[in-house]
Order: sequence, then C-alpha cells, then structure tokens
Amino acid sequence: MEKAMFPEGAALVFGGSGGIGRSVAQSFAEAGADVAIGYHSKADAAQSLASQIEAMGCKVSVHRGDVRDQAQVEALFEAAVAAHGRVHTIVWAAGPLVDQVMIGDMTHEQWRRAIDTEVHGFFNAVQAALPHFRARGGGSFVTLGSAGHMHWPEKDGLSVAPKASNESLVRGIAKEEGRNNIRANSVLVGVIEAGMFLELTRQGVFDTQWVAEVQKGLALKRWGQPEEIGHAAVFLASNRAAYVTGQQINVSGGYGI
Repeated sequence: MEKAMFPEGAALVFGGSGGIGRSVAQSFAEAGADVAIGYHSKADAAQSLASQIEAMGCKVSVHRGDVRDQAQVEALFEAAVAAHGRVHTIVWAAGPLVDQVMIGDMTHEQWRRAIDTEVHGFFNAVQAALPHFRARGGGSFVTLGSAGHMHWPEKDGLSVAPKASNESLVRGIAKEEGRNNIRANSVLVGVIEAGMFLELTRQGVFDTQWVAEVQKGLALKRWGQPEEIGHAAVFLASNRAAYVTGQQINVSGGYGI
C-alpha cells in the first residue's frame, strides 16, 4: 500500500482564492490533502473553491485575513489549526495585482503596497507557523516566486523584487529550521494562463507585441497552466521531497535559458 503523501492535517494556502492559488489548493486536494483556504477579499471565489474541494472528499475550511496585519495572520493560522488539528504545509500564493512599470517610474505607494503584501505578509505567515511546526515535529513552506529571478522581465519589478526577498527568506528557513524537520522551497512561476496574466491581458497591458517578445524567450512555445504550478507545489510539500529543502523548481517553459 502506498504511503500517504502528507501527514494528518491540512495545507494552508494563502491566496487560495486567486487564479493560481485556486489551482494549487485543488492540486493538494487531488493528492489527498485536506485544505485550508486563506483569502482577503474574494469571498465568493473562496467559498466556491471550498465546495469543489469538499466534493472531492477532502476536508476544507475557509479563513479571511489581511496578510499585512500580523494579528490577523496569527488568528487565521490558529483558526486553520483548530479546524484541522494540524497545519503541515504553508503555501504562499498571496499577492496583489501589480502595475507594470519601469523601476524609475514606480511610486513609493506602489512599492510599499507590494512589499507590505508579499514580503511582510510572508514573514507574518512564517512567524505564525514556526512554533506550531516545531511542536508538531516539522512542516513545510512552499512559496510561489517568479521566473523573473533568473531573467529580469522589464516592467515587472513590483512582482519580481518582493518575491526575490522571499526567496532569500526561504533559504534562511531551510538552513535554520532543518534541525526541526522544517523544510522550505519555492516554485518559480512563469507566464501562467490564470490570475494576473489574464487580468492584465484583458486590460490591454499585455498586447501582441508583449506576447511576441516573451514567446521569444520561451523554450516551450506555450503559456503554462495553473495546475502545473500546483503539481510542483504538491511535490515540494509532500514526503516525496522529504530530503529537499532550500530549493527552487522553475515552472516557466524554459524562460530565459
């Protein structure tokens, strides 16, 4: 009989109501994990996802919170633990819809919003989870980073730069918390047909010229699908990656090679 991929408890997906986060949560359910969905403003999307996961035979809970607020993140995490008995995985998929601007044209407000949400938000989640992970004999962090860490995408700095900070924190967690059987890894996300990509395409920000230029940098001449991010996240969080920490899986169709 095949060993279960996860211990008892749930994977808590921050940003689970978003386009990619939604698919990540579904992928965990498909792998047999119970799921706690963390969301900020998309209540209907979170509840719809919860219904789908419940129909798959997994236990699911829904939790609202602003990741920029330490107290709200702590309360969200505690509620997820209360609902499931244990949280074994934190998936960081939260992030705002960011403007596509050159570094020199960024405003302090844009920069602060990006850093507060992605960097301070992830730090809040880490601080909330670490005592629980230590007490329960281990746990796993999986962040959704950016393929732009490997090859800078012009005008996407408000997304790439905060995620690069989180990449450093992931390596630090792996180094310092490995002694507690706590792992930390990341999935570098390329252009995925979901979430921000679809919205910015609808707004006309990503036009035919942008598509042509980005396609030149891809080894695989197609856009990625959100479930492909989910598959990578599930692997990194599961016992199949039990000896993997401080690492990245680049899911970007070979962007920039």
